[in-house]
Amino acid sequence: MKYRVLRDVFGFESFRPGQEPVIDTVLAGRDALAVMPTGGGKSLCFQVPALVRGGLTVVVSPLVALMQDQVAALQLAGVAADAIHSLNPRAGNVAIWRRVAAGEIRLLYLAPERLMTERMLAALSRLPLSLIAVDEAHCVSQWGPSFRPEYGALSALRARFREVPILALTATADAVTRDDIAAQLLAPDAAQFVAGFDRPNIHLAVEPRNAARRQLLSFAKARRGQSGIVYCLSRRKVEETAAMLHGEGIRALPYHAGMSAEERTANQDIFTAEPGVVIVATIAFGMGIDKPDVRYVFHTDIPSGIEAYYQEIGRAARDGEPGDACMLYGFDDIRLRRMFIDDEDGGDDHKRRAHKRLDALLGYCETPGCRRVTLLAYFGERIEPCGNCDTCLRPVALVEATEDAQLALSAVIQTGQRFGAAHLIDVLAGTPTEKVVKFGHDRRDAFGGGAHHAKTVWRSILRQIVAAGHLHLDIAGHGGIQTTERGRALLRGEGEFQRRAEATRSRQSRARGASKETDPALSAGDEALLTRLKRLRLRLAKERGVPAFAVFTDRSLIEMARKRPRSREDFAEIHGVGAAKLKTFADIFLAEIGTTA
Repeated sequence: MKYRVLRDVFGFESFRPGQEPVIDTVLAGRDALAVMPTGGGKSLCFQVPALVRGGLTVVVSPLVALMQDQVAALQLAGVAADAIHSLNPRAGNVAIWRRVAAGEIRLLYLAPERLMTERMLAALSRLPLSLIAVDEAHCVSQWGPSFRPEYGALSALRARFREVPILALTATADAVTRDDIAAQLLAPDAAQFVAGFDRPNIHLAVEPRNAARRQLLSFAKARRGQSGIVYCLSRRKVEETAAMLHGEGIRALPYHAGMSAEERTANQDIFTAEPGVVIVATIAFGMGIDKPDVRYVFHTDIPSGIEAYYQEIGRAARDGEPGDACMLYGFDDIRLRRMFIDDEDGGDDHKRRAHKRLDALLGYCETPGCRRVTLLAYFGERIEPCGNCDTCLRPVALVEATEDAQLALSAVIQTGQRFGAAHLIDVLAGTPTEKVVKFGHDRRDAFGGGAHHAKTVWRSILRQIVAAGHLHLDIAGHGGIQTTERGRALLRGEGEFQRRAEATRSRQSRARGASKETDPALSAGDEALLTRLKRLRLRLAKERGVPAFAVFTDRSLIEMARKRPRSREDFAEIHGVGAAKLKTFADIFLAEIGTTA
């Protein structure tokens, strides 16, 4: 049954890696947590079971835009799906609920605050509820960087609907956050599936900020005509950057929380529906954006931490084609990020974890090794050097620093493996602070042993040692730095450690050749047809008020251009063509293809 739904409804011949075990678990009636990279096909993990199991599936989603896009795509595929949300008129929401109560809706999308009203919970308890899917489930964890109080109420679902399986889905969760999600939402025997965090098609790069405007402009001009996202730290910088790019002939639109809802929605709709648009945004933009052909994500300032960074770059290249993630790295925004964390509401634990996540991101910036190895190691995933990041393609100058690393490791052990970087640096520098004296660390052999380096150098060295896997940041505990087995081996004289020759390094912005919008295997005639098919897709999407990819993805259009189907039977074999899209779009696209000589 699941394969028939996959082919007849969604037009896919096979599941993506990691999808089928999750689907099978849900179909067996068990709770599950699925962690899959952005673009890995999380939505299908609850959409297929919803259609196989029958009854009603409730999907918890944090943003109206995300609900609208998913509902639109499902309706085009012939699936009875809808969403009740604040942007609908009251009469519209009432009409949708009547269809739900009549058993006419298979998937109902709700925001957590609307779902968790007593009235809604009581109404759902009277219906044949077959599945609850919680999207963006990392928002439920108080230990994650994106905790939302309205998500916290979802912890009552497990007791309220004891016989209904719950599926939690996210693309961003380290081990601590995953365990907390499971504890909050799922039964004790819930299965956890981590499909891997790697997005190997995204080229990773970090550049020290030296002339930010010029660096961004060089990068964007090299990718003119492609969709991209540029993240800035402040609203003012968003406005100035969007205006600068627009003045240089790049179609750039701003997006930040200071704009009216109408302005934000208009700019988001343009970005989602039209090709070649760059959105310049604060972190107010991103979650729920389902645009597969974003070719790059550029950070003019460092994000709040490594999980936020991973989530933001994950909006690039969701179609599986090559993409770019470039970040500028400077000391001013590090200072600002520290200040933001200290000024946040929340307890000391929350702030401490936020600082440690930022530390992990700084280690990623300063690593002399493969960036992808460092990034994925944070999530507990081990890979070989990727060959698709700046440090792999242009290795940095290194200096031998084994003795410095051994000194730092000794300081960690001598102070009990429970103190953070600032305290360790004071010990290494020989600074007799009140805290150092209180714990007697001024009497340790390591005290003053690192006085030959400035404290700023030791901060960089410690981050690089963490990035290399010799030290571990205990984010779940009290934020202390601990040695790893690899670090203890280095302390025993097994192996060596090298660090960057400088804490930061200058290099020119590399104008990587942007990925072509067309498949390189297409002939000139096929490319011309593909251009016409994209125009047709855009027109159809605008007529229906949906994103272009909801009609057909680029992969489907490329296959049409190459295979040139002549009949409905041929068209049905194209990737992404299910029964509903065959009925709705086959004749229109066949007519366009038929005009080709």
